[in-house]
Amino acid sequence: MEPPDACAPRLLVLALLLGAHPGAEAEVRLSVPPLVEVMRGEPVTLDCTPLGTHDHFVLEWFLADRSGVRHHLASAELQGSELQDKGHNSWGRNPPYQLDSQGRLVLAKAQVGDERDYVCVVSAGAAGTAEATARLSVFAKPEATEVFPNKGTLSVMEDLAQEIATCSSRNGNPVPQITWYRNGQRLEVPMEVNSEGYMTSRTVREASGLLSLTSTLYLRLRKDDRDASFHCSVHYRLPTGRHGRLDSPAFRLTLHYPTEHVQFWLVSPSTTAGWVREGDSVQLFCRGDGSPTPEYTFFRLQDQEEDVLKTNLEGNLTLEGVQRSQSGTYGCRVEDYDAAEDAELSKTLELHVAYLDPLELSTGKELSLPLGNSTAVNCSVQGLPAPTLRWTKDSAPLGDDPTLSLRSITFDSAGTYTCEASMPTVPLLSRSRSFKLLVQGPPELRAEQTHPKAEGSWREGDEVRLICYTRGYPEPKLSWSQLGGSPAEPAPGGQGWMSSSLTLKVTSALSRDGVSCEASNPHGSDRHVFHFGTVAPQTSQAGVAVMAVAVSVGLLLLVVAAFYCMRRKGHRCCRRAEKGSPLPGEPELSHSGSEGPEQAGLLMGGTSGGAKRGSGGFGNEC
Repeated sequence: MEPPDACAPRLLVLALLLGAHPGAEAEVRLSVPPLVEVMRGEPVTLDCTPLGTHDHFVLEWFLADRSGVRHHLASAELQGSELQDKGHNSWGRNPPYQLDSQGRLVLAKAQVGDERDYVCVVSAGAAGTAEATARLSVFAKPEATEVFPNKGTLSVMEDLAQEIATCSSRNGNPVPQITWYRNGQRLEVPMEVNSEGYMTSRTVREASGLLSLTSTLYLRLRKDDRDASFHCSVHYRLPTGRHGRLDSPAFRLTLHYPTEHVQFWLVSPSTTAGWVREGDSVQLFCRGDGSPTPEYTFFRLQDQEEDVLKTNLEGNLTLEGVQRSQSGTYGCRVEDYDAAEDAELSKTLELHVAYLDPLELSTGKELSLPLGNSTAVNCSVQGLPAPTLRWTKDSAPLGDDPTLSLRSITFDSAGTYTCEASMPTVPLLSRSRSFKLLVQGPPELRAEQTHPKAEGSWREGDEVRLICYTRGYPEPKLSWSQLGGSPAEPAPGGQGWMSSSLTLKVTSALSRDGVSCEASNPHGSDRHVFHFGTVAPQTSQAGVAVMAVAVSVGLLLLVVAAFYCMRRKGHRCCRRAEKGSPLPGEPELSHSGSEGPEQAGLLMGGTSGGAKRGSGGFGNEC
């Protein structure tokens, strides 16, 4: 039996072992987040907080690798109220691991390689030991999605799925997912190889620790895929359960598929109801629905035999300046040797060339006829399709008969007659031809007076404008009886009328003789006289005449009065008349009885008294 003092060290070791055993009393508890998620490059702080009150403990951080082996990173000891760093090991990390003043493990910039389990162990002596694990997840958004479509020509006649494209997502974490779309609809294709369609994927970890994923799509193609739009999408995860998506550019495939249908048509500037105009250029177009573009052969059927015109890949044939002789049956054939046996690879159409020859008239450019005659002019034309004819005179329609009949022509019949030929089915094809009808005859004359007045309303000096109109053939000559007539010119309204005007002032002479205009040509003449009736003098001249008459009458009365005075009173009378009073010593004459004989002598013309007074110096005194 061992002494008691020899058993003491053994009991102490046993107590320590019992304290460290999980089943022993352990009152240390920790607060550690089980999962921490961050984006690559962001700072990370892993918290490890002992719960309760402890005067002394040792805190240690370990890194657990995938095999479960722990690697010491850092440790600290609580002494008093401060936590003292006891050292740490970075294990080659740059920047290194650090502990802050609260014992938290700090990673300056999260890296993909930091995605591990971090174990925090706290030993508090008699209170026991506790540990907890924090798992760190580092997320990285992948780069832009790239797609590499198959640049070759894919045949729809293949019975197996063919490689369509490869989609690539680089440098992401965790590894993303790739899905494929056709015309916006997701393609549900398995990973297992089969004849209808599948996809394969490959993941690569880059030197940076990031992950790159590629996916290749295989499909069995149909002809409907010739216009299909394909793309792929990358779906990636983010912290806190969020997700992101990056789509690739859309692309189309180049497919090889046989021709099933052929279209054949023509284009011309005047294409209407299958007709083209002679002289136009005509384009023939042939299109098959196969791919790649097949070879096209253009031909013309003559006597049930093909006359090959051209072979090309464009499917176009141009006929320059087509002529009527080129009307007929034209065909196009698609040279596609992959087409099905029952596929119709040839088409034909009819080319109808419309033409219209120049018109022919039974008369020349001018037709001259005497007034009152009748005639008929015929218009003939050759064309296809059958043209329609129409006669017009100075643009006014006359009729649709090929023969134009003119009966009892007048001067109104003169003018330009046009025969027009047109084709309703070919609107741009038309012709016309004209002739001018000249009607020979003596002149017709009509007169016009501007601002006419009633008989007796004209006064001297009134201004008047006279106009004469004439027509006939040869063109009549217009002349006036007075100077100042304007040269003849076409009158408004046409119909062959010419006009000349004369402006003058009305006088008494014009009232007496009138003003005439005359039209003449080799067939005769015609004349018109303008009359003005009685022309009154102007108002101002009449007043002067009245005043002149009044003055003349007044002077005559004065002369008569003076003569009367001399005959009655003689010299004295004159003197009295001059001086206004009797001479001294002469008796004043009475106005009653003594006047009688003197008056009688004056009225009777007595010679004695008159002679005596005359010799006595009448002329000198009076």
